[in-house]
Amino acid sequence: MNPLFEVIPAIDIQNGKTVQLVGGLRGTEKYYGDPVQCALRWEEMGAKTIHIVDIDGAFEGELKNKSIIERILEEIGMSVQVGGGIRKEKRVTELIEMGADRVILGTAAIENPELVEMLSKKYPKCIMVSLDSKGREIVVEGWEKKTNLDPIKAAKMYEELGAASILFTDVDVEGRLEGVRGGVIEEMARLVEIPIVASGGVASLKDLEIFYQAGASAAVVGSALYEGSISFEEIKDWIKDI
Repeated sequence: MNPLFEVIPAIDIQNGKTVQLVGGLRGTEKYYGDPVQCALRWEEMGAKTIHIVDIDGAFEGELKNKSIIERILEEIGMSVQVGGGIRKEKRVTELIEMGADRVILGTAAIENPELVEMLSKKYPKCIMVSLDSKGREIVVEGWEKKTNLDPIKAAKMYEELGAASILFTDVDVEGRLEGVRGGVIEEMARLVEIPIVASGGVASLKDLEIFYQAGASAAVVGSALYEGSISFEEIKDWIKDI
């Protein structure tokens, strides 16, 4: 694959199963089987990284599918980034010791920026800050609570605090398979130098091209892969040509 851009399959876990939600709303979920089997399948297809989110944890504020995540980390050899309900230093340490390459902080980062600074010093290159946006406003606690924070300004702040990367999710289009919006990514990429991973709305190779041209270093793809809108083979062929 082209080292300048990566496509990362998503494994969102709810009730012990792989799931995709529309706009982050509970009650909209569709299930896609066993998360461990999904991880093994993406590895076999050639993915270099997978993106795991504990959906139950994101809503409840504490990791709820730890045993499944641990099994995935034990059984695969590719890079893993993990988020969802990770609010404390000890949980970050635990996940890194289990084998996670990157730990994603969302609500905890917004409520306690000093935690990002401290953990970034303790675990260089491991801390990814998740900036989830509705109507260009960062939302937290499973995307249910507004913050009045602008994602562009927040990205710069977390870069200065030492975050290794930013995960930007456009919640308004998440899971809808209706296309992406690259405007915020483009602005963010002009302002920060750390990698930006884009998420939300991917339905076609054209959407991946939008993220790539906007300056993202990677894209997380969930529903499009699980629903068959695009295949991972098509993605690999596209990446070879960019």
